[in-house]
Order: sequence, then structure tokens, then C-alpha cells
Amino acid sequence: MEMVILDKEDAVDWVYRGEGAANLVLAYTGSSPSFIGKVMRIQKSQRKGKSRVNENEVLTAHERLLWREYKELMVWPNREIVQQLYVKHVMSPLLGPQHVDAGMRVRVTKEFLLSVEKNVTCRRPACRIDSSQVDVNRDSVLIISDHSVFMNGTVKGGPCITVEIKISEYSEYNPLDLFSGSLDRICKAIEALYATPQNNFRVFLNGSIVFGGLGGGAGSTTVLVGEAFEDSLKDVIKADDGMCKTSFIQLVAETVYSSGVLDQLLEVQKLDAYDIEGAIHAYYNIISQPCMVCRELSKDKLSNRHTSLHSIPLEESLKIVKDYLISATVKDCSLMISFRPMVDGDVLSESSHSTVYLGSTKQVFEYKVYFIDLDLKPLKKMEDYYKLDKKIVNCYCQMAKTEHKRSSAVLLFLTDNFCT
Repeated sequence: MEMVILDKEDAVDWVYRGEGAANLVLAYTGSSPSFIGKVMRIQKSQRKGKSRVNENEVLTAHERLLWREYKELMVWPNREIVQQLYVKHVMSPLLGPQHVDAGMRVRVTKEFLLSVEKNVTCRRPACRIDSSQVDVNRDSVLIISDHSVFMNGTVKGGPCITVEIKISEYSEYNPLDLFSGSLDRICKAIEALYATPQNNFRVFLNGSIVFGGLGGGAGSTTVLVGEAFEDSLKDVIKADDGMCKTSFIQLVAETVYSSGVLDQLLEVQKLDAYDIEGAIHAYYNIISQPCMVCRELSKDKLSNRHTSLHSIPLEESLKIVKDYLISATVKDCSLMISFRPMVDGDVLSESSHSTVYLGSTKQVFEYKVYFIDLDLKPLKKMEDYYKLDKKIVNCYCQMAKTEHKRSSAVLLFLTDNFCT
């Protein structure tokens, strides 16, 4: 925890950048060297309900058992600090420290948070304002580097373009394309994200958003939005008129493909060897409660593989659930890739970043990749994950039945018409 304390008068230096379901993100615009090139994550609370700060203050007894091998997580009574240490000591070694920023926690006063709430309201999407607000009962915030710019003490010259992708969210885009290892399929995924960005695809120019939603989602990309985005890329992508967007998509796809950065993410996702249908049984072993899943399912629907999980040692149950929750973290994270075009006189060997060549414009770009939103998932979420999985399966089965009926009707219609 940093010794700096942010008070009411400091709030004016932090401006709204965007938000997700649980946090607001603010960017620093002041002059303090400690915060230049930083962003702040502030936790939110639901308007229809009390802040859950006391409920989530510490790890539960079962969570302490689950994460006991990570001694650093055990010594702090504050869950917010545990979240940061989880990123540093659990996720960073798995994904690579060059791609993970654990950040630092900074103390804040209630007056600071109240001022932030007042200042950002006019920038927030209406749907977010209706459902949530700044949690003014917190006493600290998370400060991390602003990965939408390149930093070297101060902001360096030259334009910087950044794409943020929410990897696991379905829209018109299929995550399987992104993880395919095929350049063509990766390009297809990026094109689909561009066409229907929703809250899954955002682009920043020098730290300011130029495409996608601020947190309230964005629908299908209109011609007008596409033209504005095309215009914003002209200082970065040296393509023919009307081709900047196409070249940008190629740049992102080529970087994802050649860097192999998603390969490591996929390996961490594969830690989940049992899926929630198996891990939920191990969860009930840990909390020493009767398994509600076994109680709900009839004997003919219970597989031997799952029922046998109630006979395994506690250590094995702990590993299954721990691996599942780590996998859940990476499935819910976002990917940020920042690009800066290299100009005449730049020396490749002097760059501390990787480079990628964009053949369509004959440009070389420095790039950096970071995984963000690597949050520790509460153990009690296991039951929610199972319910969600059950709902998805039921929905899929219903869709399959509907499609089967439709196909049968079409076949009958064609048969009748062919016979007559």
C-alpha cells in the first residue's frame, strides 16, 4: 500500500475512461510524476442494495484453505489487497510478468470518492448510472499503468493506437476463431468484433477512446461511425483512402497470430480439466455440505465420473476448484495491444518492445500486450457458474429441438411438393 492519500482536491485530476460491471476506470490528467501515465480502478456498488464491502472484507475460511500455498495472500485482512496480490503472485507467473501489471493500491478519503462520483456522472452511460455508483465506503483504489500509451518517464512523441478485446464475450464474434492459430480465422474474429463491438471491442488513440462503448455497450457499427474511425486512424496507419480500417484489422490479427500471446492464455484456461459439471462436486467436498447437484439429478443422469469425485482426497478437490477458478479468471479477462509506428531514424535494437511489420502499408510498429481484469473469483461463485452453465445447456437443447422441428417441417414440405 502506497503512503500517498488522495483527497477531495485531487479528484479533478482524474477523468472518466470507461467501466465494466464491477469497476470504474479513470485516467490521470494532472502533473504529479507519481501518477502520469496511470489509470485508476474504483470499485462500484449496486444502487439497489448495500455496499458489499463488509461481506468481502476478508477471504473466507474455505478460501484461505483453497489458496493457502500462496502465503502472501494469507497475511492481509483486506480483500482488495488480496486481489492485487493474486494478480502478482498467481496470475503473473502463469501468463508472464511482461504481460501482467499488478499495480499498486493507494489510500483515498471518502471525500475523494464522493467528488469522483459527482465529476464522472455526466460521462457515464445511462444504463450504468441506473444500476451502480462509486462505492464511497472503500478506503483504497488500484493504480496501474495506462497501457493505452507508451511511457518512458513521460509520454513519448508519436501517435499510439490501442485495441482492447474482451476475449470471452460472445456477439457476432466467435472466440474459437481468435484462439484458432489460423491467421485467416483470427482476422475473421477481429472483423466480427469491429462489426458488432458491443462492450467487447474498443480502440483508443493516444489514450482517448475513438471506437467502441465507454461501458454501456455499442451496437452494430454504422457507416457514420466507420467513417469517423477511418479518419481517426490516418495519423497512425499510412494506407490509401478508405483502407485504414482494413489495414488496422490486419495489424491486430497479425500481432495476435505472430506473438503467440493467446497460446499462454489458452494453456491457463486448460487448467480447468473437469469443467463446472465436475468442479461443482469438488466444491461441495470443500465446504463439507451435501452436494445439491447430486440431489437434483436422478441416478440415471449422474455419471460415474462425477459421483466418484465425492470419494477423492480433500487435496485433490482443492486443486480441481483452484484450477477452475484460475481458469475462470482468464476466461473473463481482457486483452490490450498497443501500437506505435516506428519512423525514420528509430533503431529497432534500441526498442524495449516487440515489433510487427504491416505489409499493406510497409510500416513497422512497436507493440506491447497486457492482460487486464484478472480478478480473483470468490469461491461462492461456483454455484452461480453451475447455474449459468445449466441455463446455457437448457437453452441450447431447446434451440436444438426447435431447429429439429423446423428442419422436419421443411423436409416434409419439400417431400410433399416433390411427390406431387
